[in-house]
Amino acid sequence: MNQKIPARHENGQSFFLSELLGAKIMLKGKKIGNLRDLIIKENGALPHVTHLYISLPFGMSAVIPWEEIGTFIAREKKITVDADDISQYKGEPDASAVLLKDHIIDKKAIDLKGRELEVVYDVKLAVRGGRLYVTDVDLSRYGLLRRMHLTKLANFIYNLAKNIQDQTVSWKYIQPLPEKIGRFQGDVKLNILKEKLADMHPVDLADILEEMEPNQRVEIFEKLDPEQASDTLEEIDPNAQRDLVESLKIEKVALLVDEMTTGQAADVLSVLSVSEADAILKRLNPENARKIRTIIDHHEENILDFATQDFISFSPEVTVEQAQEQYRFIAKGKDVVMYLYILDNEKHVLGVLDIKELLIAEEQAFLKDVMVRNVISLAHNSTLRKASEFFTRYNFRALPITDADNKIMGAVTYRDIMGLRHRYIE
Repeated sequence: MNQKIPARHENGQSFFLSELLGAKIMLKGKKIGNLRDLIIKENGALPHVTHLYISLPFGMSAVIPWEEIGTFIAREKKITVDADDISQYKGEPDASAVLLKDHIIDKKAIDLKGRELEVVYDVKLAVRGGRLYVTDVDLSRYGLLRRMHLTKLANFIYNLAKNIQDQTVSWKYIQPLPEKIGRFQGDVKLNILKEKLADMHPVDLADILEEMEPNQRVEIFEKLDPEQASDTLEEIDPNAQRDLVESLKIEKVALLVDEMTTGQAADVLSVLSVSEADAILKRLNPENARKIRTIIDHHEENILDFATQDFISFSPEVTVEQAQEQYRFIAKGKDVVMYLYILDNEKHVLGVLDIKELLIAEEQAFLKDVMVRNVISLAHNSTLRKASEFFTRYNFRALPITDADNKIMGAVTYRDIMGLRHRYIE
């Protein structure tokens, strides 16, 4: 039977499981139930959907073969069934069925050594050749917001804050699930093997290396070819980056740095001590080394020269519900959108609140009751280097700048500070 895939879902179109769950199931123009889950079969590089598990009235269920599906429109949450009737499909999935929501969603992602990475918040799907395939698992904050049924807010934040990226991991790195899966309560395990590392995107590989012990990180890193090692080194968290660079031979590091642009090289060398950076620079092309030094030297400039006034602030007497309602309007055009700074009438910094914490806080609570009072801030006379050190140490996405009386004078973002050195290339 030929699949009737709407034009908007041609081959390659992708969407997430959360966008389909609860979709109306239509038969002959009438709603007969809602999508409860998708059943997949792992018989190739990517598993494909074989059945739809749907809820029917009066607590009944049905398992509809994919071949009986006519059209589906993820954004409208509407699926049509082409069968004359579905009585033959009523019932529950058998014990060997792999259900995406039941068996994958909300499970911890574990690496090959059993180390916890993140929670699977969503599953990415794509249409290819008339079939629906599972392509990735989503471990991102964006996926978390989507799972909280805050898709519009997630899209709004995602479009404003470019540093929020999808942390999706290809399904080909997921270990096969148990054959007799039943009510699977285990973790989703990533099949990270050395022989497959060359196929991984540097961003994905960097995320995995960050979770490993230092000696294991070095062992795997040494197996990468120079180009992939250089690209991966750029993406690794500064703390892990420093440990990794210090564990490698200086000749190896110089070789990797030579593969980078001068701005990217300055990013890497800036996490090292002056003596370590100098030792590597001496092994580079003199002109290349000169440009990198120029970028690094600008780290002594005053942080206020790079501050923004486009941050979000609220009074401590505002309620969580009021802040949630006002956020989407206030955040438009702001440079710092992931933090809310709680200020008094004279702009003294009283506390800070992460947007994620705002979303899950009790709506009737006041911001003063849910904010973090111990605010890490930069002094107004701090240097660009000091800001870089703070971002490396605390892993914040933005930092406020305060004067001697703790009044806010601006804020700086991780992306801007770590990207500023790129602007100084001559």
